[in-house]
Order: sequence, then structure tokens, then C-alpha cells
Amino acid sequence: MELQGTVKKLFDAQTFASGFQKREMVILTQEQYPQPINIEFLSDKISLLDNIKEGENVKVGINIRGREWVSPQGETKYFNSITGWRVEKVSDIASEPTQAMPQHSASPVSNENPFAGDDDDDLPF
Repeated sequence: MELQGTVKKLFDAQTFASGFQKREMVILTQEQYPQPINIEFLSDKISLLDNIKEGENVKVGINIRGREWVSPQGETKYFNSITGWRVEKVSDIASEPTQAMPQHSASPVSNENPFAGDDDDDLPF
């Protein structure tokens, strides 16, 4: 899948005790109701964000992942994450169609009264 939008926020890379690394980016989609979407880049993919800046328009290849977690009390919860695997800058993300311009007729419009020379007043009422 792909998401396209403007980079709203870039976070620093995080390294955990296990050696696992991740870096997050938030993009703001360009639609009627823009959505801030958080995308994680994991391990070797965090370097994809090195040349990206806040405010740039990007297209991001993503995978949606889910996992199940059971709390110590036995309650099951489900979590989703969006993981990025590709980023490319785009110059223009206006993907909405532009409105067609009204077409003007080639013939000039006359403002003359077509009945001005009609002296025959034989209306039935």
C-alpha cells in the first residue's frame, strides 16, 4: 500500500536495550479531511528518512501490521502499526481532479431585441 502527504513531523531514531531501532514520521494526508498518520521505520529502513525534511511532499510504501496482547488480568487487546519500507519525494501531491473551465461559445452574443422591428401587434389577449 501507499500513503501520500506532507511530512508533518520527523522524530529522532530510538535504540532499545535489545538493539532494536526505530524512527517515526508523521505525514498529513491531502484529502477533504486531512489525517495525521504515524509511520514507523524499523532497523535498516530508518536510513530512508535521512534525506527527508518536514514540510516535504512524500509518497510512502507501507505495510499494516497487527498483533494481539493478553494482559496479566487476561484481557486481550489488539494493536495496529504502520511500517514504512520506501519513501520518495514528490513535487506535487494535488491528486484531486481540477475543475474544468466553462467553455465559451465562439459566436458573439447579441443584446438586440429580436422583436424590435415587429410592428404587428396581433396578440390574442
